Amino acid sequence: MSTPFTPLYINGVWRPASTGATFDVRNPTTGKVVGTAAAASAEDCVAAVQAAAEAFKTWERTPLSMRRDILIKASDILATKKAQVMAGMREETAGTEDWLWVNFEWCVDQMRDMAAATMLLRGHTGPSIIPGGQTFVQRRGIGAILSIVPWNAPIILTLRAVALPIVCGNTVVLKTSEVSPRTQAIVVEALTEAGLPRGVLNCISASPHDAPARTTEIIGNPLIRKVNFTGSDVVGRIIAKEAAKHLKPCVLELGGKAPVVVLNDADVPRAARAIVSSALLHSGQICMSTERVIVQRGAADMLLEHLTNLFRRIKAGEPHVDGTNIAAVFSQGSAENAVGMVKDAVKEGAKVLVGDQSRQGAILQPHLLVDVKPGMRIWDRETFAPVLVVAVVDTIDEAVDMANASDYSLVAGVWTKDVNKAFNVSAKIHAGEYNINGPTVHVETIRENGGLGGSTGYGVFMVEDWTQLQMIVLHPEEEPPYPVIAKL
Repeated sequence: MSTPFTPLYINGVWRPASTGATFDVRNPTTGKVVGTAAAASAEDCVAAVQAAAEAFKTWERTPLSMRRDILIKASDILATKKAQVMAGMREETAGTEDWLWVNFEWCVDQMRDMAAATMLLRGHTGPSIIPGGQTFVQRRGIGAILSIVPWNAPIILTLRAVALPIVCGNTVVLKTSEVSPRTQAIVVEALTEAGLPRGVLNCISASPHDAPARTTEIIGNPLIRKVNFTGSDVVGRIIAKEAAKHLKPCVLELGGKAPVVVLNDADVPRAARAIVSSALLHSGQICMSTERVIVQRGAADMLLEHLTNLFRRIKAGEPHVDGTNIAAVFSQGSAENAVGMVKDAVKEGAKVLVGDQSRQGAILQPHLLVDVKPGMRIWDRETFAPVLVVAVVDTIDEAVDMANASDYSLVAGVWTKDVNKAFNVSAKIHAGEYNINGPTVHVETIRENGGLGGSTGYGVFMVEDWTQLQMIVLHPEEEPPYPVIAKL
């Protein structure tokens, strides 16, 4: 059986890189080559940007109904590609069934929600400051957008990065992750088959070695008007710096270190189940993953007992093998980084309740630690692994302070039976989304997740971020006295 090849998609044509260069894509659990992808050259990237910029001239003026219908049709087409999506995610990202389902079923509806965003592309009108004049404010597309997408939720995050900008009238150059180019290309296929005009969406992949240079070149291209990136805060800072050189705006959804506060009156068994689910789903490799738990002392013993029992029942290994609940993390380096964080924490006084502080390649068994505090690397930095840390506090004010002892600001959770207390605590935690008595891995269609700065970045994938307001002033028919020439 031949190894699947993922080409570039530029100006309506699927093709190899201009140099013929390729790179291998490997399964994170087995290390086996599961595909190859075209390694875009600098010339390929220029062609993709030029195609997007040229297409913008006509796409931005298309009827909203046309954009809506293309996305609805693409949703129907994506629904037929379940086997293709599942195979790609299993092979490229070692996704388990729980995560595969989220990345397919929800995405079909997600496209329809984005199609409905055309109803939000309205302007407004009002009288001018000049008597008899009129003003018109229109919400218009920005131009050619660079969308840089990660591997961990390859369908969800690709759709978000390309479909919403497109429906808002922009065109897109999509740079896929070197980990999951084949899976992400399925989104491009669905939109193309739905009738998206050539040049509106272009897709490039770059080898791990070339990716930094290709990204820098595209950001610096004057035809690119805005950049979006989802990924680590380390890379996000580099991208923000490159964009700043050219005064280009960005939407950056970066890391997360979601805190969950469990108060004395919480439903502890249910809280434990939600915490473990959000900590270990996709091996903790979700920006919304629960990474920190702050529990009041009155609920601590019971919560730790439940967490420990659940963690001991979860096993990491090769997906779809009996007894395995979660898969490997995406690389051996990622697993080693997480193990290093655990070992450093133990040296600084933390206690491991579950886990052996080791890894087998990229396979890392779940680790649960207690007596962790701010200043430890495992508290301060995103682990992006099946690792959960717990701190015990006495008061609610202490819990809030601990939750806010982080540079991340994406999501948070609070568990209590007192609704008023829940709202009061939530309002004091620095996060873009709060979940009361629910898991942190959760997204609502009314508003996409977005951070409040720091290591989580800034901007949200909403209509307001992918349009700009332009004003037209209709001056009155009767000519007014113009300055300078009025007395001539």
